Amino acid sequence: MSNAVEPQTNPTSQGKQKKPFDLFQFLYKYGTIITIVALIIIFYIANPLFLQPSNIINILRSISIVTIIAIGLTISLSVNGFDLSIGSVASLSNAVVISMFIWYSQSTVIAISTAILAALVIGALNAFLIVKVRIPDMLLTLAMMFIVQGIALTYTRGATISENMIMADGNYATGEISNAFGMLGKVPWIIIIMLITVVVVHIFLTYTKHGRYMYVIGGNQEAARLSGIPVKKYKVIAYLLSAFFASIGGIVLASRVMTAEINAGGPYLMDAVAAAFIGLSVLGAGKPNAFGTFVGACLIGILANGLVMLSVPYYAMDIVKGTVFALALALTYYKMK
Repeated sequence: MSNAVEPQTNPTSQGKQKKPFDLFQFLYKYGTIITIVALIIIFYIANPLFLQPSNIINILRSISIVTIIAIGLTISLSVNGFDLSIGSVASLSNAVVISMFIWYSQSTVIAISTAILAALVIGALNAFLIVKVRIPDMLLTLAMMFIVQGIALTYTRGATISENMIMADGNYATGEISNAFGMLGKVPWIIIIMLITVVVVHIFLTYTKHGRYMYVIGGNQEAARLSGIPVKKYKVIAYLLSAFFASIGGIVLASRVMTAEINAGGPYLMDAVAAAFIGLSVLGAGKPNAFGTFVGACLIGILANGLVMLSVPYYAMDIVKGTVFALALALTYYKMK
């Protein structure tokens, strides 16, 4: 009779077995970062001036307005909302703040406050129609995009507002844009404003109970309601903040160009949407977040700047940009089931 003892397996060691490397999970978490690094290497090889400090500052300056506007969209996404009116709100704020200086000779504080107030009115209207009337957010904000764009065009009479412009009565405008306001759109202040916006919203969404409530609402609105979270209140706050940051973006844009162009904020809408959605999965976040949105905006800025430095024809830029965005989204969103 054999007294040999059968080898015993150690359940602890079995539990500590390493999981096989998951390529798709890795790409989901780091796809956007990989794309940015690849673009930097490609553009640097093609033109070593790409990594000059002056060009890096130029990239940061170029993405500042997009990032600020996209941060507002990120907040609306956190409650599972969507705000397509941000570009038009930026245009309206741009027109209002410049007109306060040129047409009415107001101070910097009054000009900025009036522009923000106008945006908050639009945000409150969006919130009311979405939360109370229950119009789907995408459809409502699409309609508001055209309405606000029309309001801005009507307010400016379809003209560019600038110093010494000819008024309707034939006289020249006597108002002037203050030097203090003009500094907001210059380096380093425009970059500082962007970074402060990113940090503040990141802290708000990640480390405060209000931000966590917004994420809970975005994940499961009914569960949030049953747990006692005032869902309607936080959705209203989200749309107000979305309009607020769109307004800040429009104001900074006005300071940068020192005029109010027709539909000035419109071109920023799609870049802001791309930045916010690309940022959803940065570092595996899986949810709207300020840092991810900033990284998404960096991808957009690096791509646009590199294409210009390579003298890519303007009519081909959208093809290249769209292709790279699609690849970045494919890397970050494709996951094995």
